[in-house]
Amino acid sequence: MLRLIFSASLALGALAPVAVEAKSSCGLASWYGPGFEGRRTASGQRFDSQALTTAHRTLPLGSRILVTNPANGKSVKVVVNDRGPWHGDRRLDLSHGAFSRVAEASQGVARLCFS
Repeated sequence: MLRLIFSASLALGALAPVAVEAKSSCGLASWYGPGFEGRRTASGQRFDSQALTTAHRTLPLGSRILVTNPANGKSVKVVVNDRGPWHGDRRLDLSHGAFSRVAEASQGVARLCFS
């Protein structure tokens, strides 16, 4: 399934809309939070572990994606505001708040799909 994701990119200090073509993708996702609370993310925002945000290596900052857990059917919409994950073959690092909406946080890692 192809979908257009509208995101914001920083150009000369201003936000400009950017259309990005994205396909559905599945892979390992984890959550991060406690040690990063209040620190600046790649987008310049302060990290809030309860906000509905995620880190992705290449999607444009500001992209809005739908993350779904195929094991239980739960979904959450998140905004890409950081870069990562930088551990193994993980595809997303979700904030604790976002991860806990689709999987048990005690798992730490789950197979999730996003588009």
